[in-house]
Amino acid sequence: MLMRIGGKDVEGIDECWIEVKNPATGELVDRVPDGTNEDVSCAVDAAEAAFGAWAKKSMRERGMILFHAARIVRDQHKDLARLLTIEQGKPIYESIDEVRGFANILEFYAGISAHSSGEAIRLGPAGDCMVVREPLGVCGAIIPWNMPVLIMGWKVGPALLAGNTLVLKPASTTPLTTLKLAGILDSAGLLPGILNIVTGSGKSVGEAIVTHPAIRKLSFTGDCTTGNKIRELASGHLKDLTLELGGSDPMIVMDDADIDRAVEGAVRGRFYNAGQTCTAVKRLYVHEKISTRFIKKLKDRIDALTVGNGLGSKIDIGPMNSAGQREKISQMVEETRENKEGTILTGGYTLKGTAYERGYFYRPTLVSTISLDSRLVTSEIFGPVLPVMTVPDLDTAILEANNTRYGLGASVWTKDLATTKRVFDEVKAGIIWVNRHLTVPPEVPFGGMNESGIGRENGQHALDSYSRTKTLFLGW
Repeated sequence: MLMRIGGKDVEGIDECWIEVKNPATGELVDRVPDGTNEDVSCAVDAAEAAFGAWAKKSMRERGMILFHAARIVRDQHKDLARLLTIEQGKPIYESIDEVRGFANILEFYAGISAHSSGEAIRLGPAGDCMVVREPLGVCGAIIPWNMPVLIMGWKVGPALLAGNTLVLKPASTTPLTTLKLAGILDSAGLLPGILNIVTGSGKSVGEAIVTHPAIRKLSFTGDCTTGNKIRELASGHLKDLTLELGGSDPMIVMDDADIDRAVEGAVRGRFYNAGQTCTAVKRLYVHEKISTRFIKKLKDRIDALTVGNGLGSKIDIGPMNSAGQREKISQMVEETRENKEGTILTGGYTLKGTAYERGYFYRPTLVSTISLDSRLVTSEIFGPVLPVMTVPDLDTAILEANNTRYGLGASVWTKDLATTKRVFDEVKAGIIWVNRHLTVPPEVPFGGMNESGIGRENGQHALDSYSRTKTLFLGW
């Protein structure tokens, strides 16, 4: 598998390679070039050369190309989903959903391309103004390994529709489906150089994209540490930034909630994609009046989850994406066990000694009576571990929900509108769900508060962030 620069497959200047392994088996799937600063420079040059002609196209023309690409993706969704499962690990049904989600994003932006408009301002005797939006130029994107296809869509859709060209770096463990999708976009009508994929490490390719002076906007999805470093590196070039830096989403279940529905919401919200989702339920607060019944039902439901190779049938949870990611989670759970910071109700172990021992599997885990100082509560848990805590009232739930440096998402499960309003008004998060969690359609602006990042993905908000206003003042 090769990088795509200027609409062509290239091996990379130094011909070094990164191996891509199947997280369910540890077997080699493919390899991609370990790109360099020079590769990024070539990609930026190609993007600059393509920008003029692409920006001159109408938004409607650009939207039609996105729509054509979406149709091809839907036609090939089974093959793309299989490749995604092989490199990322998630169950095949989740991969199908993600690939279809990519097509849905392109279709959304293609749909709003017909409604692009400017603004007219009447100033009376002083004159009149016309305000239009123009593309920024060459943009950069760095996407993570957990939802590589969906997040690629979040960045490619608005960037290209607005008239920009793009240099994109996929995660080193999940570059293959991204490269296939780039080829589909090219075949749908993109001119060479509009979308360029440079594979490689964050240290080389990532930093080169962040610091390149010709890249006018950068969109990054990843962890807080890297996001803060990107802010520092980009500060000297006055780049526009969108940073989605993860979260520690609370889920609040009140005593009037539909318990069965909330249990299902907690299971899906926590264990979807093996818990490796920025908006996953990472802290669960249950009202004490229903906590005993709720936790029992939740444990029984978690015990019934099937773990295995994502290509298998009736698999609920696949492996984690890497051995290193699994080790982080395992250490957190062992630390909680050794320090007696919580009770492991179920799970809390790898699948060593089983047919799956070569993969990066971790049994879905539920922890109760947990200390608020435990790292399972204070850190972002990026894996299949759910801490559950009992609260006496809504005041306590809101207080604990806000006891975090993050602020990405939160949910409340209740039938009471007053409770809903209080949570919406008082919980510090970019999105508040009611009686659901995790869903982020392409129409909905998505992003966080506090250390969960800056800027917004999705919708008209994202499209606007990839353009700038320009004003024509007419003096009569």
